[in-house]
Amino acid sequence: MNGEYINADFIGLIALEAGKAVLSIYEQETGEVVAERKADDSPLTKADRSSHGIITRRLHERYPHIPVLSEEGEEIPYETRHTWRQYWLVDPLDGTKEFLHRNGEFTINIALIEDGYPVIGVVYVPVLDLLYIGDQNIGCRREFRGIKTNLRLEGASLTNGVIRVVHSRSHISEALRNFLKTLPEHQAISRGSSLKFCAVAAGEADLYPRFGPTMEWDTAAGQAVVEAAGGIVVDRNGSRLRYNKEDLHNPPFFVAPDRKLLERIGVLP
Repeated sequence: MNGEYINADFIGLIALEAGKAVLSIYEQETGEVVAERKADDSPLTKADRSSHGIITRRLHERYPHIPVLSEEGEEIPYETRHTWRQYWLVDPLDGTKEFLHRNGEFTINIALIEDGYPVIGVVYVPVLDLLYIGDQNIGCRREFRGIKTNLRLEGASLTNGVIRVVHSRSHISEALRNFLKTLPEHQAISRGSSLKFCAVAAGEADLYPRFGPTMEWDTAAGQAVVEAAGGIVVDRNGSRLRYNKEDLHNPPFFVAPDRKLLERIGVLP
């Protein structure tokens, strides 16, 4: 990590503040949540904008020299951002469909990227008041109702040889269905938003395969959490997922406790 000390706990507090604002909108009557359509045809709510405003303001106040790239912010051309060695990557409301469907599985995601990789990540679940913090220098922990639990993966903990596969609640692609057919005995678990990454980091799932489209802000914080817990997030070639590309779309990727599981099921040679 670069020379300046970045306090991951402070980033967690920002996520909590943004989550409180999002929750106040979520708890309104459904009809009062104003949904619009963005250029990519995904829903945009008042909660998105409120969370974005809080996060970017707090980050600029505390770390004014570190730029911010947010899903809800202005588009920043690659000619500008390719010079960034360090920046914040934010998804102010990950799982907008989960928000609108009112199932509670949406998150606030904040990540610090350095030299193309996430080094700090915070994922907050407002409905559950559940916080995950990953810091490559400190490790990973979960905070729930005042209880802090350190998370550390020691390889896949297969129960009776069954692989627990977590997948998207909203985006089940044909490629995923075909992939699941190739696996040995497995149990399917569905989660929304970045909760899929958190399930692997917490040892609640063994594998998260993703073939459908995602953007860099969808995955950065979750990747930081998983990697701080000792897990991996890799593409089909086994390379760590990288950030600040000219095209902000991610390739297909796999999240697992270690490479051995991916080798065992034939994902990696």
